[in-house]
Amino acid sequence: MTESAVRPTPASPTPPGGHLLEVRDLHVEFRTGEGVAKVINGVSYHLDPGETLAVLGESGSGKSVTAQAVMGILDTPPAVIRSGQIRYRGRDLLTLPEEQRRQVRGKEIAMIFQDALSALNPVFPVGWQIGETLRHRAGMSRADARRRTVELMDLVRIPGAAGRLGDHPHQFSGGMRQRVMIAMALALDPKVLIADEPTTALDVTVQAQIMDLLADLRRDLDMAMILITHDLGVVAGVADRIAVMYAGRIVEHADVHALYRAPAHPYTKGLLASIPRLDVRGRELATIRGLPPNLMRIPTGCPFHPRCPYVQQVCVDVVPDDLVLADGRTSACHFAQEVHDDRAR
Repeated sequence: MTESAVRPTPASPTPPGGHLLEVRDLHVEFRTGEGVAKVINGVSYHLDPGETLAVLGESGSGKSVTAQAVMGILDTPPAVIRSGQIRYRGRDLLTLPEEQRRQVRGKEIAMIFQDALSALNPVFPVGWQIGETLRHRAGMSRADARRRTVELMDLVRIPGAAGRLGDHPHQFSGGMRQRVMIAMALALDPKVLIADEPTTALDVTVQAQIMDLLADLRRDLDMAMILITHDLGVVAGVADRIAVMYAGRIVEHADVHALYRAPAHPYTKGLLASIPRLDVRGRELATIRGLPPNLMRIPTGCPFHPRCPYVQQVCVDVVPDDLVLADGRTSACHFAQEVHDDRAR
């Protein structure tokens, strides 16, 4: 490890004036009959007005659980927030009474869920479902809610919006259902939008359309966005920064261009190497050996060490600090500078 190149640092330092949203050292565990799963282990990140933060990682890494903690919709039990802070505009949301938390949820911070077909009620027309939020949360009359619903459906580019208010979710394609979910999330004009796997189960063309739509809405409505995904290819043209999660911890946090150019954590390096490339033919697709850890039995030291090509004894024995490299990124790796410099490995 090159001592001159790295130094211990908090994962998300707070600049003067603070951040719009900041998660500080969050710890969440699930207490089940089989034991305690340590699902979130010291997650820290921040979001500033108008920017997009992508949160990446394999299934089970803690991406969605962190977002649910921010929204205040964790199932408790079995989930228990052991410690940490979630600060929005300087207020710690975890200390607010539920009624005050409800005023933030939807109006200030909204979420697009990853499976639109499951999230939408199959019994009611989509127009009624969007309008219900406007009637109950914004106090609109039925006529005003209907007009605003049409505006929202137009905003997310649903063709013939006025004529589709009475259609049920099963009458829409997967991409159109996702647009309905986006319209519902935007109904109360939030300042932070959390998009949880918004392109799941959509074909490549529709994925691109949804990502373009989200990017346009973020810019036009002056929102900040957290984009949760396991697909590095989805975020390349959308995100400003990327936080990579593994075993409930952020293992690398960097500017999007810096991370794609030269990752500084072996896990990030493995994820990038596994993306198929059109300019490379006749070569076996790279994979990350092994499986993600059981969160009830997280390995000692660095949780990635059983799968890591750079592993040494210190990785088994010592949990790595978050280290900052010369370009400002953070990496939870004992050999962050070596990984960063070893682009061809």
